[in-house]
Amino acid sequence: MVDIFSLLALFTAAFGAATILPFQSEVVFVALQVRGEVSLAAILLVASVGNVLGSVVNYVMGLWIEHFRDRRWFPASPESLDRARHWYARYGVWTLLLSWAPLGDAFTVLAGVMRTPLWMFLLLVTVAKTGRYIALAWLTAAAGY
Repeated sequence: MVDIFSLLALFTAAFGAATILPFQSEVVFVALQVRGEVSLAAILLVASVGNVLGSVVNYVMGLWIEHFRDRRWFPASPESLDRARHWYARYGVWTLLLSWAPLGDAFTVLAGVMRTPLWMFLLLVTVAKTGRYIALAWLTAAAGY
């Protein structure tokens, strides 16, 4: 039963970390790995799925964000939005491989704005997010935990 709650906490942290919410999933991930009460495969799967689904929320926000472009509270000026579009058009969907990085959430929102095909978005974000958790697991194990 503790495993379910631990994995639910990890899922929540990973999901939140991929959105604009101030969550950190790495601490929960490493804590579960070090405790050793849950299999590493389960930890990797739950963290990756949660993080990818959080990125899908960003993608969907990107699909709809321009409907609010003319509102006073809109977070980006038309110039900055056009600059982001130009940047994304130049570097393309491959920027989604950086979705694991600190500013990677912006790439996932921008992918929605730019109408990146969902299958391509999911593929690249899954590779990036899962790769990051695999690297984290390896580094934790290499450190002797």
